[in-house]
Amino acid sequence: MKRLAHISDLHFGRTDARVVAALAADLEREAPDLVVISGDLTQRARPRQFRAAKAFLDALARPYMVVPGNHDIPVYNLLARFSDPFRNYRSFIGADLNPFRDMGEVAVLGLNTARSLIVDFAEGRVNRRQMDRIRACLGRLDADVFKVVFTHHPFLPPPGKPGERLVGRARQALAALESTGVDLLLAGHLHRAYSGDVMTHHTTVARSILVAQASTATSTRLRDEPNAYNLIDIAPQHLTIHVRSWEGARFTGSLTTEWEKRGDFWHKLAEDTGLADADRRLAGRS
Repeated sequence: MKRLAHISDLHFGRTDARVVAALAADLEREAPDLVVISGDLTQRARPRQFRAAKAFLDALARPYMVVPGNHDIPVYNLLARFSDPFRNYRSFIGADLNPFRDMGEVAVLGLNTARSLIVDFAEGRVNRRQMDRIRACLGRLDADVFKVVFTHHPFLPPPGKPGERLVGRARQALAALESTGVDLLLAGHLHRAYSGDVMTHHTTVARSILVAQASTATSTRLRDEPNAYNLIDIAPQHLTIHVRSWEGARFTGSLTTEWEKRGDFWHKLAEDTGLADADRRLAGRS
């Protein structure tokens, strides 16, 4: 079994220091095999904010992968925004904006969906080169490898909001994701935690692809939800998503959702909102 921690929307420059410290402690305790960060490390893409984000990542002492979000592009420095929008990100975080890691039984690909040249640069897009990268990195892997793709912008709207704007070219990207056997998509951007199957919204998709959206992990820019992150246990044909939420003193289990794969389709086995039960299951799987 592999364990992934999925955190998003850190927004250094507008964080709660207590939450940042508690998140680091919780990640150390849960000891994921890989930490996946789906964008918006900073609030305004300023060097001091990237330095704070980099210090947090380095202190994790865990392998991690990261992609930028729209907040990691300069807003007010128009020259930088249009000439080299990811300069600070590359300088402080990493040069690879579309990272890939093959962990044997699990493979993880990140795609940078942040764009500075579209009209509303808060929104995102998958381009054709990235669709080719999906096929090149994941299409060559064996069918029994569990394949994960993470982006900043979402592929699935939140419950009750079917009109929420999704990542641009989602339909074309989903064709590449489906053909290469991707099983799980991770994203943030909306500061809401939820999970589901893309088939419930994208009618052209013929096989299940699960989605786990993460709330903001450490920002004070909350949207009617506490700070939270996802802890994901991956076993053959089985997936468990634990939402770990800030409860004022520490992160605790707030929702656990279990899925089982049968053929080309994922089936939800259980969903538990009991904090104590979620924590017991986490302890039992560690």
